Amino acid sequence: MKKTLIMTLAGFSLAISSLTWAAEPVLTGDPVAGKTKSATCAACHGIDGNSTNPEWPSLAGQSEAYIIKQLHNFKAEQGNADGRFNASMSPMAAPLNEQDMVDLAAYFASQPAKQGEADQTQVALGEQVYKGGNNASGVVACAACHGPNGNGNPAAKFPAIAGQHATYVANQLTAFRKGERHNDAGKMMRNIADKMSDAEIKAVSEYVAGLQR
Repeated sequence: MKKTLIMTLAGFSLAISSLTWAAEPVLTGDPVAGKTKSATCAACHGIDGNSTNPEWPSLAGQSEAYIIKQLHNFKAEQGNADGRFNASMSPMAAPLNEQDMVDLAAYFASQPAKQGEADQTQVALGEQVYKGGNNASGVVACAACHGPNGNGNPAAKFPAIAGQHATYVANQLTAFRKGERHNDAGKMMRNIADKMSDAEIKAVSEYVAGLQR
């Protein structure tokens, strides 16, 4: 009797959980609404998501999943394990609700990314590290997560980095290495960047800037 009661209650609990989960709305991003909402983003990221300032990332063609994750991380309170603080972005993300985020992500993801330029004196080393890593120091090949052409992995929320500003990429790798940025799952990026030399960071950053999506 007791066993039957426990099984019945467990089944009832699962049914309630399933109904609750099913009742949660799945938001769909509206790129038209996102374009309107992106007006305040244009100063740094460009009207179409192609930033002209190498300090700020281009968002055009970036996966929706990655953009939404970063907006959530910027909105998170300082000290949050998944938080990503930036003096400019954190205040911008603070008032955004979930619909705002998915709309912005839909808009920027729909925009064509412009081709970047690489310093050709750096691409040989950059390609070597990007595609093959560095066995001596334990640096894992960037292509393993970001793809051979730098298109990223939306399902895993790994960003597309092809054509991204070399300055921005180098700044982020350095921030991961210093532990100043820590919103990477399982310390994945921190562990990789920690083993990269300044020369490797510069070379990889230049190499990905020249990749075409």
